Amino acid sequence: MLTVNAYAAPSASEALIPTTLERRDVGAHDVLIEIKYAGICHSDIHTVRGDWGPQSYPLAPGHEIAGIVTEIGPEVTRHKVGDRVGVGCMVNSCGECENCRKGEEQYCLKGMTGTYGAVDRDGTITQGGYSTHVVVAEDFVVRIPEGIALDAAAPLLCAGITTYSPLRHWGAAPGKRVAVVGLGGLGHMAVKLAHAMGAEVTVLSQSLKKMEDGLRLGADHYFATSDPVTFEELAGTFDLIINTVSAPIDISSYLQLLSLDGALVNVGAPAEPLPVNVFSLITGRRSFAGSAIGGIRETQEMLDFCAEHGLGAEIEVIPADKINDAYERVLASDVRYRFVIDTSTLG
Repeated sequence: MLTVNAYAAPSASEALIPTTLERRDVGAHDVLIEIKYAGICHSDIHTVRGDWGPQSYPLAPGHEIAGIVTEIGPEVTRHKVGDRVGVGCMVNSCGECENCRKGEEQYCLKGMTGTYGAVDRDGTITQGGYSTHVVVAEDFVVRIPEGIALDAAAPLLCAGITTYSPLRHWGAAPGKRVAVVGLGGLGHMAVKLAHAMGAEVTVLSQSLKKMEDGLRLGADHYFATSDPVTFEELAGTFDLIINTVSAPIDISSYLQLLSLDGALVNVGAPAEPLPVNVFSLITGRRSFAGSAIGGIRETQEMLDFCAEHGLGAEIEVIPADKINDAYERVLASDVRYRFVIDTSTLG
């Protein structure tokens, strides 16, 4: 076992504190990664605070991991020592069900193994990227292209793939009108990616305070949803709406913004239910859907796409002792647009 430095939550109500974790020995098909950077996702906060259900503590979150391979198992073929690699929201799946065989491991019918807070193959609870090292099965490690800096790459392992996957699945492309609800950690990547795919991109945000940023990141239009005129003016406009907000919104009002056969896809995950007026769906043959992350194959595709188009996350790099401050700033929407932990500061 390898003992590593980390930051973890002792309980749902306490701040994260410095600690140590035990990582398993490198198995035949495992990769040991020296973590260089770990992004802070809003879902980290939801999880450690028990918003999505009870957890096992202490818990080290973090599923936006970028680092360097320092050791490989004797049967590893996909990676070698010195490779720049990443780990996202999952570290295992059954590998046998229909969805896994399709390369959609995130929808494993037996349940994928989350990077933290999940029961691992050895019965232990997985611990995430707020640490100096992690051991992961080679099949769940992706290559980070040289064209992307490791710190800017880390958030792509969640925020990037979470928005790339629905944009690809619902056909964001030239001639398509795409709206992004919320310009935060997920939303800013959705704007960059949709723009790079050639779509006409509109940001729908509560106010216009981030308008300059939105246009710089690739949006063609920017509207304030606090203005009721917005919903009148944009009625029937969009082919696809990506809702990135992790808080309740009036879904039925946003459905009215879709054109015939349009889809509103939720990637934000609020703890509260989102009621829907069915007439908002049937009056325009509209769809209300959800999307998680992508599979490993699609995650690699996303990273290669980002490298090709010069895309990375907009980040603020912080030392580990600022993690709790960063959590409060995320909740206050005071980050543009992703905090990334420099794990060398873990000691």
